[in-house]
Amino acid sequence: MTSTPAISRFPVPDLTDLPEDIRTLILEVQEKSGFVPNVFLALAHRPDEFRAFFAYHDALMEKEGGLTKGEREMIIVATSGVNQCLYCVVAHGAILRIREKSPLIADQVATNFRKADIAPRQKAMLEFAVKVATNSHLVNDADFETLRKHGYSDEDIWDIGAITALFSLSNRMANMASIRPNDEFYLLGRVPKGGR
Repeated sequence: MTSTPAISRFPVPDLTDLPEDIRTLILEVQEKSGFVPNVFLALAHRPDEFRAFFAYHDALMEKEGGLTKGEREMIIVATSGVNQCLYCVVAHGAILRIREKSPLIADQVATNFRKADIAPRQKAMLEFAVKVATNSHLVNDADFETLRKHGYSDEDIWDIGAITALFSLSNRMANMASIRPNDEFYLLGRVPKGGR
């Protein structure tokens, strides 16, 4: 008999033991998605940090702006791939497949976005994001000019950098804590709902 692998190296609190605002948020996510993503349970170990992380997450990912919701997910998947974060590639890959209505895109973007079936504008965005994730000290004015030529505003460029920075933190936390992706994520956006 095999046991279910732990979802984190750290203690995972029981939902009933969580502060009411966090428990309510997690139950809303469960209602919407049909399961509780493991990252919510793992980060709930530190309630103040949970609140801060998800407040910044929502400020970046739920706002209006020049980036589509799918492009925001592309940034996460591409940079999580270079940061070797299994949790974020799998979880945000599922969201990317759903947002872009493409069962292939997440694997392409995570593996090599330069060969992915995306627009040249999106490849320029990901080139910049990966540079921020891996060599932010080398970002220069020429990088901004390249993005501007592709129609990105300075506010869009800030969003690309901020999403990359937040998820670089998330990648490192998920890797350090060994947060396991939920099995449900692997099939989302690949097969019709209810299909196997």
